[in-house]
Amino acid sequence: MRWLIDFLTSSIGKKLIMSLTGLFLCSFLVIHLIGNLQLFIPDGGEKFNVYAKFMTSNPLIKFISVGLYAGILLHAIQGILIWMENKKAKGSTYAVNTYDNGSWMSKNMGLLGTLILFFLCVHMGDFWFKTKFTDQIPMVTYDGVEMKDLYTQVYTSFSKLWIVIVYLIGLVALALHLLHGFESAFTTLGIRHKKYTPLIKLSGIAFSITIPLLYALIPLWVLVKNAANY
Repeated sequence: MRWLIDFLTSSIGKKLIMSLTGLFLCSFLVIHLIGNLQLFIPDGGEKFNVYAKFMTSNPLIKFISVGLYAGILLHAIQGILIWMENKKAKGSTYAVNTYDNGSWMSKNMGLLGTLILFFLCVHMGDFWFKTKFTDQIPMVTYDGVEMKDLYTQVYTSFSKLWIVIVYLIGLVALALHLLHGFESAFTTLGIRHKKYTPLIKLSGIAFSITIPLLYALIPLWVLVKNAANY
């Protein structure tokens, strides 16, 4: 067991954990986006609220969410440790050369990660915390089933310009983070081949732009729609 601990705490082990948790979080981004896109359905928020009720009450989803929180925390911790190691090693000739040859994203993953973490804190404070621990979110009933009206909460939050700006900054940081991290994760896992690497790189660029852009459409759409109603 000692060899496993030594490996996971080594530089390679940390990068492996970063890659695995990063790809896991990428899958969550897709699933979460699919649910959030139901906000665009013109039904007064029924489908979105039913989806939100399912995601917050289903035992399996609640169990998976524990893994999600652990994945986010582990990814953040490993990212900080790797950033500190890179900063410490920057003085060596080898470190300077690799640093100079890296992209802007690779050099600033610590900054991007910090911005994303701040964005997540705002997001979870505005929705998750209020849903779990307060009575601030109104209730609504569909087919005799009472549930929290998160649809209205989304509209309330995204009617505030500063929240929309925080989201957009966070999503730009996420896009830049993914542009480096997506391909890097596959490289760390040893999935690198002249035949498949260009496809992975292209998929990474498409994913890094499309997913944050679709997320960004939600607060922008709500903000414009609210402004049009005044």
